[in-house]
Amino acid sequence: MILTSLEMQGFKSFPEKTVLTFDKGITAVVGPNGSGKSNLSDAMRWVLGEQSTKNLRGSKMEDVIFGGTEHRPAMGFAEVSMTIDNRGENRINSDFDEITVTRRYFRTGDSQYLINNKQVRLRDIAEMFMNTGIGREGYSIIGQGKIQNIVEGKPEERRELFDEAAGIVKY
Repeated sequence: MILTSLEMQGFKSFPEKTVLTFDKGITAVVGPNGSGKSNLSDAMRWVLGEQSTKNLRGSKMEDVIFGGTEHRPAMGFAEVSMTIDNRGENRINSDFDEITVTRRYFRTGDSQYLINNKQVRLRDIAEMFMNTGIGREGYSIIGQGKIQNIVEGKPEERRELFDEAAGIVKY
């Protein structure tokens, strides 16, 4: 299972359709402060179903939608799609070799979740990624300030992280 692409439109600092493709190996995202690096990890967490605006560095869910600038109007929606190559080791239990998870959120408050362009529930996405280490609570996305929380956390909180990493949460 390999992340192959991340597509964003109207999400935070990405008003235009932006597609990042990832090859095998290590990928690093670098850039100056304010260039959108943290927004990439927010996009990954969000498409996987994050509901806490605090974890997305906002105060309300509408904050994920591009708010506009002096020269560019605000967007009416945010959309993020994450595509995974599901061949090889640690496969997601699915009949598809490629899985695309999409989340859309509109200023009206309506939202949609899709797997391979088929509308699903948030719960379906969470269950699909259960015990993979990927997910809004998974160990694969550790946001700013979270390392300190893990180190200083209660043993029960750390155990949840280790259980997810070991793939035994469903048991």
